Amino acid sequence: MSPAGLAALATALSLLLLSSPGGARAADDGEVRALLALGAALDPTGRLLPSWTPGRDPCAPGGDGFEGVACDARGAVANVSLQGKGLAGTLPPAVAGLPALTGLYLHYNALRGGVPRELSGLGNLTDLYLDVNSLSGPIPPEIGAMASLQVVQLCYNQLTGSIPTQLGNLTRLTVLALQSNRLTGAIPASLGSLPLLSRLDLSFNNLFGSIPVRLAQLPRLAALDVRNNSLTGSVPTELAAKLQAGFQYGNNTDLCGAGLPALRPCTPADLIDPDRPQPFSAGISPDVTAPGGGGGRGRVPPSTKALAAVVAVAVALLAATALGLLALSWRRWRGRRVDGGSPAGAAELAAAKAAAPPASARKSASSALASLEYSNAWDPVAGALAQQGLLLRVSTEEVESATRYFSELNLLGRRRGGGGMNKAAATYRGTLRDGTAVAVRRLGKTCCRQEEAEFLRGLRMIAELRHDNVVALRGFCVSRARGECFLVYDFVPNGSLSQFLDVDAEADDVAAAGAGRRVLEWSTRISIIKGIARGIEYLHSTRPGKPALVHQNISADKVLLDYTFRPLISGCGLHKLLVDDLVFSTLKASAAMGYLAPEYTTVGRLSEKSDVYAFGVIVLQVLTGRSKVATTATAAQLPGDVGELVDGNLQGSYSADEAARLGKIAVACTSEDPDQRPTMEEVLQELGTI
Repeated sequence: MSPAGLAALATALSLLLLSSPGGARAADDGEVRALLALGAALDPTGRLLPSWTPGRDPCAPGGDGFEGVACDARGAVANVSLQGKGLAGTLPPAVAGLPALTGLYLHYNALRGGVPRELSGLGNLTDLYLDVNSLSGPIPPEIGAMASLQVVQLCYNQLTGSIPTQLGNLTRLTVLALQSNRLTGAIPASLGSLPLLSRLDLSFNNLFGSIPVRLAQLPRLAALDVRNNSLTGSVPTELAAKLQAGFQYGNNTDLCGAGLPALRPCTPADLIDPDRPQPFSAGISPDVTAPGGGGGRGRVPPSTKALAAVVAVAVALLAATALGLLALSWRRWRGRRVDGGSPAGAAELAAAKAAAPPASARKSASSALASLEYSNAWDPVAGALAQQGLLLRVSTEEVESATRYFSELNLLGRRRGGGGMNKAAATYRGTLRDGTAVAVRRLGKTCCRQEEAEFLRGLRMIAELRHDNVVALRGFCVSRARGECFLVYDFVPNGSLSQFLDVDAEADDVAAAGAGRRVLEWSTRISIIKGIARGIEYLHSTRPGKPALVHQNISADKVLLDYTFRPLISGCGLHKLLVDDLVFSTLKASAAMGYLAPEYTTVGRLSEKSDVYAFGVIVLQVLTGRSKVATTATAAQLPGDVGELVDGNLQGSYSADEAARLGKIAVACTSEDPDQRPTMEEVLQELGTI
């Protein structure tokens, strides 16, 4: 071969090596330093990222590089994917030292601290996933300069402040998810300048003001969720007509709109400049000083400006009210003339009231059961409940992708037992495409009751359970091809109450004490006990459309805690869906842990007093901070020094009187004679005095 041919061959081989993953060059020193600083901040314990060590090539092929790091053909770091790793550190400014980064995936961790403004230096970043962490502070306005961003997921954190108007500069953005934070202020009208935006979720924040009309003009917007804010004014007619089911707006008591059943009709006062991002009287400057300074004639007194503003507002409202009354009077006069003076206007008004749903229905609309339907599913719910508008259907791929194909990283727990039941009883954490965090309970189809009518009755009953201390069922489906059932619940972030028992406060490190565990304060313990009692009393109560329900399997594992340590009882009504063998196996586990009432061994059935017994055990566990407690004491046998009963980790920071009264409640609830146990209603009355 000629020298020219050899040179050409060498050039071709070098290009091939550079273009293939295996031939990628090593990352440069600057990126290695940035990655090491990033790893040290994300994982301060150094236990979760063992491969992130000095002297190692982050881009090495075959799994020899840094875990979760992917590099491009040039050896530049292109992706950092560490979702669901349990990282409990912070996101440092050092991340800006990865200029070629296109994807940053840190969701489903426990990261704290703020979102660094240095992120704006990542000019090639397209995907930013920081959702489901504990990040706080404001959203940096500098993010608005990241021109390549396509997806921004900051939901389910503790972010504060307002939504930066600079986000309106992200012209390539398709998804903006900011729900479930603590954001305040108005919805920026600048978000109406995002031509590719398809999903905008701002729900569960503290936003106020009106919904900008410009959002209705976004050509690709398919989903807008503004639920659970403090929005006011008129919903743009074009927005509701364009999005239809893709527009969710519940629990904004001052919103109004035409053709939206959950909203009140608008009045003239609601129609004042609907595109204004905040109430029109807000933001009035208290004073203005002329360049001459020092007050005098150049200064407008604050009282004068305030009085002028009040007068202007009053005049505007009076004028609007007068116009409204005039229009109403004309309509009534016109109605009386129809059909020889028949009160047509009154008839129209009565018909409108009859057609409008009651307030209770409006409140519950946003919490309706959402059914996840597999395309190849046997789905008995689809025919029975979909006709009532209670179901939101998504594809098989969405459910699988929500849990990352049931990744072990997203595994929340697995029921103890043998055989194929282990896989069937696993619960996974996941996120739906709309950003909703969920917990997916995976059941083998053979675990579900086979009588369809009986199964549906149980499912309907569970779906209608709605209480502040009961975990809500969001959806259900059955896959014929997979041979599995799936129950989809709201995700509760702080895990179960059992994780906060047996805590060693003197442990030297987090691992010894238990990851994420801490000693619960006395006031938190009281709040948890009261919340559990309210939840059980709700289950036992009989209300319109809700029969009394015995839980049958209450335990510390079944009490979940949200961000504020509000207790939510899980597993309610599951015995209505599962086959008897599976129900019996769970009762055996409950008996082993001391929650099963003693009368079950003789009568073979469970009642409301069985739930009361389990509640008494939990009260003792919360008091002592221990999972193993004695339930054979009587009120007379309680220790004279209540300090012997209370968790020593509290170091005396508790009320002795409250502890003694809780001890007596626990003893009464765990009486061997079920007739001697109080009802949950009586327990609540007693707790009300604590």
